[in-house]
Amino acid sequence: MKGYLWERYREAKRSTDELVPSIMSNLLNPDAIFSNNEMSLSDIEIYGFDYDYTLVFYSKHLHTLIFNAARDLLINEHRYPAEIRKYEYDPNFAIRGLHYDVQRAVLMKIDAFHYIQLGTVYRGLSVVPDEEVIEMYEGSHVPLEQMSDFYGKSSHGNTMKQFMDIFSLPEMTLLSCVNEYFLKNNIDYEPVHLYKDVKDSIRDVHIKGIMYRAIEADIEKYICYAEQTRAVLAKLADHGKKMFLITNSPSSFVDKGMSYIVGKDWRDLFDVVIVQAEKPNFFNDKRRPFRKMNEKGVLLWDKIHKLQKGQIYKQGNLYEFLKLTGWRGSRVLYFGDHIYSDLADLTLKHGWRTGAIIPELRSELRIMNTEQYIQTVAWLQTLTGLLEQMQVHRDAESQLVLQEWKRERKEMREMTKSFFNAQFGSLFRTDQNPTYFLRRLSRFADIYMASLSCLLNYDVSHTFYPRRTPLQHELPAWSERPPTFGAPLLQEAQAK
Repeated sequence: MKGYLWERYREAKRSTDELVPSIMSNLLNPDAIFSNNEMSLSDIEIYGFDYDYTLVFYSKHLHTLIFNAARDLLINEHRYPAEIRKYEYDPNFAIRGLHYDVQRAVLMKIDAFHYIQLGTVYRGLSVVPDEEVIEMYEGSHVPLEQMSDFYGKSSHGNTMKQFMDIFSLPEMTLLSCVNEYFLKNNIDYEPVHLYKDVKDSIRDVHIKGIMYRAIEADIEKYICYAEQTRAVLAKLADHGKKMFLITNSPSSFVDKGMSYIVGKDWRDLFDVVIVQAEKPNFFNDKRRPFRKMNEKGVLLWDKIHKLQKGQIYKQGNLYEFLKLTGWRGSRVLYFGDHIYSDLADLTLKHGWRTGAIIPELRSELRIMNTEQYIQTVAWLQTLTGLLEQMQVHRDAESQLVLQEWKRERKEMREMTKSFFNAQFGSLFRTDQNPTYFLRRLSRFADIYMASLSCLLNYDVSHTFYPRRTPLQHELPAWSERPPTFGAPLLQEAQAK
């Protein structure tokens, strides 16, 4: 039986090696747009945009700036030890979508079924052993009442906070660094206070204008991809599409950024511009009226009867916006990077179509297109299938072979994780399940892409069709074949 099992193993390995070249001929295009829900751009008359990480992308220097400024605020205003200044921002530590247990001070990745991915739980900068995690949570499942609330926040008894914002990467890293300092120095501290102080410091970097002033003072250092955003807006304008901007950022900051990206006449492209909208409250609070701002940024007291092109408005609410513009339903497509604050309410309550901007997608797809990754994942899937089939052999000799295969599978899972991020792996997958982040992305975004520039690859009447992926009870043979029409494949893009 031992010889039989290893022969099946070798046959499976040969078959997988032979399969890799055909997979390599169907690589996905990192500049493609991917669809969760069928949608035709020919139905879209009005395009809406968030500003930060949607119209404008920032360089790696910005997260270092936020980390350093928040760290210094902890020291200078919250009386934290000056020794934490030795910690510097590590852009390779955290990924977006992680959960943080506020009371236990641990950062982790959770899948779509509320299970913790073991090996991705960090206290400070050190991984927590699996045995300790299982003891801490009485297994690896996080009950619904402990999960973050609808907007990813830790509130109303929820002990978990989910970090969905790209701006939250320095916040997670700072939390981990300060936790690390306290642990290494055997300092007793209250994790809830630490979480609140770091959150307040990160917030103050925005509210006190530290980040805005730094970017405005050196726009070329911090802003990227200006020409691509300009090209997207020009294309939509040329095809007669209406456009609007709803952002939480302040007027002067947006004006300087858009002037750099598009030109000083950028407002001519937009039918409506709304700043300091305070999303997601903007989508839910019916009480806040719009205020017009003059050219000097002074708020006017006029009652707003119409949202005029070329003007800038502050605050307001979506219900008033819909009343004044009449822009309702599925002819509106809104783009944003924050799945909760930008997209959730629009798709659930108002029927707008939604597009998620996921910058991490491009780098993950490039990794997934490498031969090493494809070979590793193909063999991992084959080995898993082999384990499932051969588990019927219960004799001691067979079980030893199966245990050896399980050890190899565990090592390959760890290798697959490290392709993306040594600590937490892929933004979209745990070992085999979708992440909680991807679950929410699939629910709240009709389409998703790495950047708005991906729109340049498609006609304004293009229809996006989600690929039919096999359910667990369906045959995979036909549904796993690469689609033949309109497929977001790399080879097709290169041929064009």
